[in-house]
Amino acid sequence: MSPHITVSELPSRRVWSKPKSMALNSKWEKLVERYGYDLLLGSIAAFYVFMVPYTKVEESFNVQAMHDILYHRLNLDNYDHLEFPGVVPRTFIGALLVSIVASPFVITASLLHLPKFHALLIVRMALGCIILYTLRFFRRQIRNKFGHQVEAFFVIFTAIQFHFLFYCTRPLPNILALGIVNLAYGYWFEGRFYAALNSLIFATTVFRCDMLLLLCPIGLQLLLTKKISIWGALKHCMGMALFCIGLTILVDSIMWKRLLWPEFEVLWFNSVLNKSSEWGTHAFYWYFTSALPRSLLAAYPLSLFGLFVDRRVRSFTFPVLAFILLYSKLPHKELRFIISSVPIFNLSASIASNRIYNNKKKMIWNMLFLVMLGLLLMSLAGTITTFMASYWNYPSGHALKKLHGIGFHNDTGEQWIHIDTFSAMNGISRFCESDFTWRYSKEEQISMQEHQRRNFTFLINELPVIDGFKCLFTEDGFSRLRFKFGFPPILLVKEPKVYVHGNVENKDIVNNKWPGCP
Repeated sequence: MSPHITVSELPSRRVWSKPKSMALNSKWEKLVERYGYDLLLGSIAAFYVFMVPYTKVEESFNVQAMHDILYHRLNLDNYDHLEFPGVVPRTFIGALLVSIVASPFVITASLLHLPKFHALLIVRMALGCIILYTLRFFRRQIRNKFGHQVEAFFVIFTAIQFHFLFYCTRPLPNILALGIVNLAYGYWFEGRFYAALNSLIFATTVFRCDMLLLLCPIGLQLLLTKKISIWGALKHCMGMALFCIGLTILVDSIMWKRLLWPEFEVLWFNSVLNKSSEWGTHAFYWYFTSALPRSLLAAYPLSLFGLFVDRRVRSFTFPVLAFILLYSKLPHKELRFIISSVPIFNLSASIASNRIYNNKKKMIWNMLFLVMLGLLLMSLAGTITTFMASYWNYPSGHALKKLHGIGFHNDTGEQWIHIDTFSAMNGISRFCESDFTWRYSKEEQISMQEHQRRNFTFLINELPVIDGFKCLFTEDGFSRLRFKFGFPPILLVKEPKVYVHGNVENKDIVNNKWPGCP
């Protein structure tokens, strides 16, 4: 019989637990692993927002619409688009969505009495968050289908390309459509084919009618590969099409105060009347020889290589290539028109880079790896150069900020600033306006003689000399790139683009010290 042993006499078992510092480090590592890519891409996009905050004419409708939704709310008579409707009408749905997301932060900024300019940064950041969130959804499908390394290369290419992250915060109709197209790509990769088609239908009917040129090749490929059927497409997508058309007609008819389907009018204007060619034309091959090389950089040749090394990517790339070929038939071409193709080309380039990286111990592949590193460095240099050019591409925004900052005070009270068409197109929006004693006019087609009769205090104008006004200072803008032997090999050439004039009859202006004009 064994002796009785009490519990207190048993040897103690020491259970080791992680120190708090190690647990915190583990949580931090998990956060970085989960959100690190988002922080990287978001930080770069935010950097572009703060460094180049102003907007151009292509963004003017949505920028002014967001301003009016946030500040005028239900007072539609004060909305900018009723006075300056633009060439073709655009939908308010995107501006409404971004304004809803941004409104708590804009209200907080107003309570803190921050200048209205901060609201411009907020709405652009809100839009960037929406676009990058949809890109995150697509990126997760890339990881699930092709692995973590391909996802990592996808993030690298997106980060070192200038145009995608620069544009993702800019309220263009193309960018609003891009967010929906990112969702469509994600559903496509996930195998939810009807959801992908419905996303493209939404993007086409609401934001950009030209997304029809992407919808058709993808839909045709899904039909030919028997992943969907004609009856299934009609059953799943017809309701979505009717809903989207009804939604945009309902919202935009109220906002524009007439029965309206904006994207139908855009389609009629661009495709049927072919009026878009009045804004310039390019050759058929321009997208392949100029737009894609500039937007993709290193990813352009690598994406073509990806078509050879992995046949899986061909089924995703060929419909996008067909989209660009179809779009090339339209004479008027801009890079932003095909920006929705960039994620797919980046995927193809990422697959090629992953293959090169994993085989770099072999001699030929090692040479390709060195070439790939060189291309990445060249892309980074190209992005820095393009960023510097873009920084100097909004001269009127800088001019208005400088005028506000000089601190001029007029004893007579209000100071009227007239902004000419060129200045309104190159950096000035209602978000740039200041409430204190400043008043603004964007009235068009004012003759040279009439400027003085209208008693404007200041003019922001592209003309260096205007009768009755004194040139107070100029703002330089980007003109061209100049190549030279030496370091740096590329120089940015700037020249005066915008002139700020003061009324000579106003003694306060004449007696004040100004920077002067060359």
